[in-house]
Amino acid sequence: MTRLDQKPWLTAYAEGVPHEIDPPTESLVDMIDGSVARHRQSVALEFFGASTTYAQLGEQISRAAEGLRRLGVQKGDRVALVLPNCPQHVVAFYAILRLGAIVIEHNPMYTARELRHQFEDHGAKVAIVWDKVYDIIADFPTDIRLDRMVSVNMTTAFPLLKRLALTLPIPKARKSRALLTATPESRHVYEWDRLLGGRQLSKRHPRPSVDDIAILQYTSGTTGSPKGAILTHSNLRANAAQSRAWVPGLSIGDETFYGVLPLFHAYGLTIGLTTAMSIGARLVLFPKFDIELVLAAVKSSPPTFLPAVPPIYEALARASERRGVDLSSLRFAISGAMSLPVSTVAKWEEQTGGLLVEGYGMTEASPIALGNPIGPTRRPGTVGVPFPSTEIRVVDPTDPTVDRPDGESGELLIRGPQVFKGYWRRPGDTSATLLPGGWLRTGDIVTVSEDGFVSVIDRLKEIIITGGFNVSPSEVEDTLVGHPDVEGAAVVGLPRDSGDEEVAAAIVLRDGAKFDSGALRDYCRSHLAAYKVPKRIIEVEVLPRSLIGKVLRREVRDGLIADKNK
Repeated sequence: MTRLDQKPWLTAYAEGVPHEIDPPTESLVDMIDGSVARHRQSVALEFFGASTTYAQLGEQISRAAEGLRRLGVQKGDRVALVLPNCPQHVVAFYAILRLGAIVIEHNPMYTARELRHQFEDHGAKVAIVWDKVYDIIADFPTDIRLDRMVSVNMTTAFPLLKRLALTLPIPKARKSRALLTATPESRHVYEWDRLLGGRQLSKRHPRPSVDDIAILQYTSGTTGSPKGAILTHSNLRANAAQSRAWVPGLSIGDETFYGVLPLFHAYGLTIGLTTAMSIGARLVLFPKFDIELVLAAVKSSPPTFLPAVPPIYEALARASERRGVDLSSLRFAISGAMSLPVSTVAKWEEQTGGLLVEGYGMTEASPIALGNPIGPTRRPGTVGVPFPSTEIRVVDPTDPTVDRPDGESGELLIRGPQVFKGYWRRPGDTSATLLPGGWLRTGDIVTVSEDGFVSVIDRLKEIIITGGFNVSPSEVEDTLVGHPDVEGAAVVGLPRDSGDEEVAAAIVLRDGAKFDSGALRDYCRSHLAAYKVPKRIIEVEVLPRSLIGKVLRREVRDGLIADKNK
């Protein structure tokens, strides 16, 4: 029998992993300042071959903080970031926190409508944005009034020769330049370099406390409405400390992390950025995952630690084998955001000689809560065991106050220092997700083995996970129904061999309308980020519904799977 209150999983911990972590006593600002002091001449960031030392990073953070202070940013203000991975993103992140302000991360590939919904919700007055999306935000309706926008041209962080190459009057250079940067049409654009052009912030300026809010991280709900998860400095520092403790082989000041996951995603932010900065690692940043860029970087800056998702591991293992690129420097790799196929683990470890383990988390847990041990006790096919200082329960999903008997499946609850403080301005959603005693409802149905390993067997929430990102079915359905030819829609996720899902839709057309899947997908593409657009759309006469009229997505999903397998 499994007694979760006795923490049977502790015996599975890798050697050297503590059962508990010390509660954080300092903020993320104190953390980065400590790394700057200890690793001044070491490389903190690398971007297309250009490097930034910890000393340079610390100075840039201080100058950006002073620039933001002069723009009126104060403690508790919300500042929006709409940036891909680049050094400016890292500097802006810590500069905002240095003032005691709150970072709000956004996906720069979102459409105007998606971004507007989030800006309406959080009400930030200052935004630091990629120049390619500057005009989108500048064109927001007057009910979203920003006091100031700062435009970032990320190519200014390139090495000089690469910057010059982008200016060449040849098609290849023009194409690359168009992907990386754009000149805003708006007048009087406030440039990032101007923000950094002044003096450094006074050391006497008040610093944030460990319990202050650090970020609002948006997560999709089943309703499709934006929900900002409130994460404190303590939450993020605790999760970074847990992640660091989970990999006892990490060496302070000697590791090279690859930032292929977006920093605007909780997984990339904590495991990619915060954990790397906390140990004085070199963080190699990529604006997006690109096989060519990654393999080129491997030759000059061999990675030692890679947080990623299964499709990235599959692609890298295949490409490195085909091209003879040596990945043996990668000692540790942690996979999250979707199910990790056992075959992917085997392929990766054969190719690299390192370990690949699966973790489990959610935005509301900063995000990691469970992981497979880094060692012989790991168990591929499961999401592992609770992190240090983390507890779990398995409860009746219809009444989460009732624990399931040992060995029975039920909804997973999580409690630990990484669990969020609630949703921004959404007390109802908060009370439904964060239960008395600090227990977080995950919405996942699990079983737990006698020695504490957790297996996810189903989801209560109907969120679709594709490419490591969450997609709300309701949001895509609302978009489809907005088309004049569509009367009803049901959107579901279809399983892929890679471990994630394909967004698919079943629609009912209005009388007289002609089915055109290509036109419907184009319509969705104009309203939604590309990864949310259904890969498959089929027409049906009616959608299955319950007695109270609710669309039965599970039946739709089963039907689409059967249709796909014909």
